[in-house]
Amino acid sequence: MAAFLCSKPSAAQVDTLSSIDLSEVVVNATRANEKTGMAFSTVRKKELEKQNLGQDIPFLLNQLPSVVITSDAGAGIGYTGIRIRGTDATRINVTLNGIPYNDSESQGVFWVNMPDFASSVSSIQVQRGVGTSTNGAGAFGGTVNVNTLQLNREAFSEINTSIGSFNTKKINALSSTGLIKDHFVMDARFSKIVSDGYVDRASSDLNSFYLSGGFYDKQNFVRLNVFGGKEKTYQSWYGVPEGLALGDRDKFDAFVANNWLDEQTANEIWNTGRTYNFYSYDNEVDNYQQDHVQLISSFKIGANWRFNPTLHYTYGRGYYEQYRDGAAFADYGLENVTIGETTIEETDLIRRKWLDNHFYGAVWSLDYEGKSSKLTGSFGGGWNQYDGDHFGEIIWAQYASNSEIRERWYENTGVKKDFNIYGKGYYQMTANWNVFADLQFRAVGLEIDGIADALQSVNTSNSFNFVNPKLGTNLVFDQYSSAYASFAVGNKEPSRQDIVDATSTVGAQAPRPETLHDLELGYRFLKPNTQLELNGYLMNYKDQLVLTGAINNVGEAVRVNVPESFRAGIELQAAQKLGEKILLSANMTLSQNKIKSFTEVVPSYDDSPNEVNTFENTNIAFSPNIIAGGMLRFTPVKELEIALLPKYVGKQYLDNTSNEDRVIAAYFVNDLRINANLKSAWAKNIGLSLLVNNLFNTKYSSNGYTYSYLYGGKITDNFLYPQAGTNFLAAVKLRF
Repeated sequence: MAAFLCSKPSAAQVDTLSSIDLSEVVVNATRANEKTGMAFSTVRKKELEKQNLGQDIPFLLNQLPSVVITSDAGAGIGYTGIRIRGTDATRINVTLNGIPYNDSESQGVFWVNMPDFASSVSSIQVQRGVGTSTNGAGAFGGTVNVNTLQLNREAFSEINTSIGSFNTKKINALSSTGLIKDHFVMDARFSKIVSDGYVDRASSDLNSFYLSGGFYDKQNFVRLNVFGGKEKTYQSWYGVPEGLALGDRDKFDAFVANNWLDEQTANEIWNTGRTYNFYSYDNEVDNYQQDHVQLISSFKIGANWRFNPTLHYTYGRGYYEQYRDGAAFADYGLENVTIGETTIEETDLIRRKWLDNHFYGAVWSLDYEGKSSKLTGSFGGGWNQYDGDHFGEIIWAQYASNSEIRERWYENTGVKKDFNIYGKGYYQMTANWNVFADLQFRAVGLEIDGIADALQSVNTSNSFNFVNPKLGTNLVFDQYSSAYASFAVGNKEPSRQDIVDATSTVGAQAPRPETLHDLELGYRFLKPNTQLELNGYLMNYKDQLVLTGAINNVGEAVRVNVPESFRAGIELQAAQKLGEKILLSANMTLSQNKIKSFTEVVPSYDDSPNEVNTFENTNIAFSPNIIAGGMLRFTPVKELEIALLPKYVGKQYLDNTSNEDRVIAAYFVNDLRINANLKSAWAKNIGLSLLVNNLFNTKYSSNGYTYSYLYGGKITDNFLYPQAGTNFLAAVKLRF
C-alpha cells in the first residue's frame, strides 16, 4: 500500500485514482479534502484489492501513518484492532457510507462482525486527529470513513479464492448487472472465511453477504444496501503470560508462583509455547450476527444545491459462551445445594452472555456550491437510537440448585439517543487561499435499567450536550506545494461501562465527558514523481478517561478521568519514483504522549490498605513514540508487481506508570506482496496474489495488558498477544 494517499494524484497513487462518481457525493460531507487543513489518507479500491486476501480491514490499513494493528488470534482474522496515534477503537469514529458503525454503548468497533467487507468497499478515508466527523461517536484519535457506493457501469462476475497458513480459506463470489437501460444496477457478494488461527483453538468461521440495488439518472440516485455478517470465533481474549510469549523461563516461573500452578500444569503450558490459549472448553466461542439495511439517496435541487438523505437499521444478536468452574451459587442469585449433611456452595457451569440490539435512524446533508465556486458548504445532521437488551443465561450446571434451564441471572436494557446538527463551509478568499469552518451541536442521552452480571443495580439516566467547532485554512504556493492549518474541538461522552462502574461503586465519582483540543499544521509537496507531506499535531485532552488500576465493588477495573494529558507529534510521509519500475515510499511518526499527573491504585486482597502511587509527566499506555512504515515496489512488467512492506512500532507501555517492567517491546516486521494479472480468452482477468506476512519470522507481540494487586506483597502479571511468525496467503481471482 502506498505510503500515503491524499486528494491529488501523486507518485504513490497515480494508478489508483479515478474521478469521483455520483455515489461519492453522499460521503463528501464527512470526508476531508485538500481545503480542510487536516491530515488524512484515502485508499482506493484498486489498492485495497492487492492486499485483500482474507484479513480484516485494520490489516489492510497497516501501512498508513500513525497506525498500529493487532490480532487476538495472531494472523489478522477474527478479532482484530487498530490504533491511530495511540488511541484505541473507542476513540476512532467509524462510518459506513456516512452512517455510524461504532457500538453505541461501548463505543468500540468490532470488525469481525463484517468479514470480507473490504470486497465491497470502493474507498476508505482515514482522518487523523479530530477530523471532520459529523455522525456518530466523537473522534479522539481518528476517523475511518468507509464508502461502498461504487457505481459499476459494466456487468461482471468474479470469484476469489484464498488459501494460507493455519488452514485459512476464503472464497467469495461477486456479481453486478452493470447499468441497465442507463438507470438500474444490482450488485451482490457472498463470502466465507475459515481459519484455525495462529493461537491454539483461536478459530474463526465467518460468513457475510452484500446486496445492493440502485436507480440512477444524470443528477440523482436512490440505493438500497442490505448486508450482514455472522461470526463464530473461539475465544483467545486472555492472551499469553509474558514469560511464555518471550520464552523467558524466569518470568514464566514468577507467573506460575503468582498463580499457584502445580508443576504438571506449568510444564504443559510452557511446552505449548507462544500459541498457548487459556481456554480449553470446546465451545468457548463468540457467536454473533449483525445485519444492516441502508436506504441512501442523493437529489440535485436547482443549480446550486444537493440533498442527501439516508435511512438505516441494524439488528445485532448473539452471545459468548463460557465454562466456569467453581462458580459460587450466590454470584448467580441461586441457593446453595444441600445433600444430606453437606452444603455445596459452588458448581461448575456453562453460561452465555447475550446481546440483542437494534440501531436505527437517519442522517442527511444539504450541500451547496455557489455559482462562482468561491463558496461551498454543507448543512446536515443525524438522529440515531440504540435499543439494547443485555442478559445472561445458565445453560448447564453440575448442580442446578433452584435454577431453570436457560436461567437468566441478570437482565438489563440500554437506550441511547444521539442527535447532531452541523454546518460547514469553504470560502475561497483568493485564488490561492481558502478558509474552512465547521460547527456541530451534538446531544446524547443514555438510559440503563435493570441488573448487571454481578447482580448490581445499574439504573441510571445520563444526558450530554456538546458543541464542536473546527477552523482550517489552506494556502497554495504554486502548482506543487501548499500549507495548511486547523484547530478543532472534540467532545465525547463516557461509555456505558464507565457509567455502570460509577453507578455500582459506593463513593465513586460520575465520569465526566472527555474534551480534546486538536491543532494541526502541515505542508504538502506533490509532483508527478515525488511527493512529500509533513504534519505536526498537538492534541490536548481534558478529563481523558484512563485505567488507573482501581476496581469497582465487584472487582472489575474502572476508568477515571485525568485532568490533563496530551499527544504531540510529527508525521512525515514521502514517496519517490525511481525510474519507471521502482517506487519507494515511507512514513514516520515521532511523538510524545503524556499524562501530566497520574495516580495509580494497586488494590489489596489482604488486610493491607490499597497502595497509591503518583506519577508526573508519565507516558500514555499503548502510545509508541515511533511508528514507521513504507513500501518498496518493483514493477518489472506492467502486469506484475512485487512489494516489500516494512513496519516498525516502538516500545509501548502496558499501563500509564512508565514502568519498564510493563512493556510491549518494539518490533520491526516485513511483509512481501506479489500481484500478477494474466490475460485470457475466457476471462476478463485472472489475478494471482501472494502475501507473505512476517517474512523474516520475527517473534513479536502487538498488544497486551497488565494488572497488579497486593496479597502478602505486591504481585504483577503481564500478558501479551503474540503474532504469527512467517505465514502466507495465496489467492486466485477470476473475473468474467
